[in-house]
Amino acid sequence: MKIQASIIALALVAAMAAASAQNYKWVDKDGKVRYGDTPPPGTKTTQLKPPPGPAAPPAAAGSAAAKDAKKGPLTPAEQEQAFRKRQIDARAAEEKAQKGQAASAEKAQNCAGARESLVALESGQRIARTDEKGERYFIDDAQREKDIVRAREMVKRACD
Repeated sequence: MKIQASIIALALVAAMAAASAQNYKWVDKDGKVRYGDTPPPGTKTTQLKPPPGPAAPPAAAGSAAAKDAKKGPLTPAEQEQAFRKRQIDARAAEEKAQKGQAASAEKAQNCAGARESLVALESGQRIARTDEKGERYFIDDAQREKDIVRAREMVKRACD
């Protein structure tokens, strides 16, 4: 891509050099008006204004292409450095996307678990827990209400 831009720029420079050559107007011995870049010797010549140059395409103020055009073509070392930077940026973007997907999957799993817990608490079934001695006990209605409030908060945090 950079090589093509360089070739196009060189072609434009060559065309502008040819177009910017001095143009003259003169009358030949037959009385005809002639134009050219080299008038014959011994004639009265009038120098013409050069044609206007091509208009520069508008470039974005902070665009990388405008900055590259001002610098000129990149050296092989600069090209290699730019390539490596693009690779590092691509890897970083890929890792960020993977982390985002993992986080959203974890959030969805947490949300599903919180909802299941809330459904179990609101179902009215007897819920057994194990104390620090390893003995099972069933929760009473007051504990169930506290757990339902806590489960709704968990659903709200995990699912929103």
